[in-house]
Amino acid sequence: MTDTPSADLQHVVDALRAARQRWREQHRRGDGRELPSRELLACMIQSLSGALFPMRLGPPTLQPEGEDFYVGHTLGAALATLRQQAALELGHEARQRGDGVPAADPAELAARFAQTLPRVRELLDSDVVAAYQGDPAARSVDEVLLCYPGLRALISHRIAHQLYRLGLPLIARVVAELAHAETGIDIHPGASIGAGCFIDHGTGVVIGETAVLGERVRIYQNVTLGAKSFPTDGDGHVLKGQPRHPVVEDEVVIYAGATVLGRITLGRGAVIGGNVWLTRSVPPGSVVTQADMQSHGGAALQPG
Repeated sequence: MTDTPSADLQHVVDALRAARQRWREQHRRGDGRELPSRELLACMIQSLSGALFPMRLGPPTLQPEGEDFYVGHTLGAALATLRQQAALELGHEARQRGDGVPAADPAELAARFAQTLPRVRELLDSDVVAAYQGDPAARSVDEVLLCYPGLRALISHRIAHQLYRLGLPLIARVVAELAHAETGIDIHPGASIGAGCFIDHGTGVVIGETAVLGERVRIYQNVTLGAKSFPTDGDGHVLKGQPRHPVVEDEVVIYAGATVLGRITLGRGAVIGGNVWLTRSVPPGSVVTQADMQSHGGAALQPG
């Protein structure tokens, strides 16, 4: 192997510069850093996780007497990052609209986000308890928090969902994708998930943007809550934000490998068996298995 000649390397550099320039002209980009940073947002989520659970996800040297100081200091740094990153997203969105006027004040959004954190902690506590009570292999709630990928994904989702609701969908999506890369669990930040959610094992779980999950829902690995089709406008362009994912009512259990598609409703207490392909609503208390779906031609089943 020999080094690339400097003239050849300069040719590559020039070609890459030309490609960047074409892209920026086509998409109305400037020359500076205009988008939020994945690296800074990853640090922000780590800090927020520590602030939410300081004695378990905070620094190993933290002592109880320093807990409040750590939480305050860490939240201050995380919110400063959020303000900076929110300013980038809002500025980018304004340029895409063509008016250059941000839709909101980053500092105000960061302050509103901070006010959601006590409720986020309450929801996560309910998720930890659900996992501990739902998994006979769990020896303690601390094991759930430290070890379970489903809980790790829910920490990021509960944070990302608040950011999404505040009008920061790009930052929220980055947060969600960081968790996806770490855990293999893909939850769109727009999805609404009630208290006491338990995602067991979790790898391969996909939950779409407009999915609505009630309380005490249990989901196993490789479950998809997806869209059956994508509505389009008169020009054939996909309509954004339309309800297209399932509604899962309270206390539903969805076993491994099930695929549930479209804006259908899984009634309270329904049980969806492994590897079921479901595109129709099912009544409360239903038990749906592969054999049932084949014998009923895919029709919704009555409570079992």
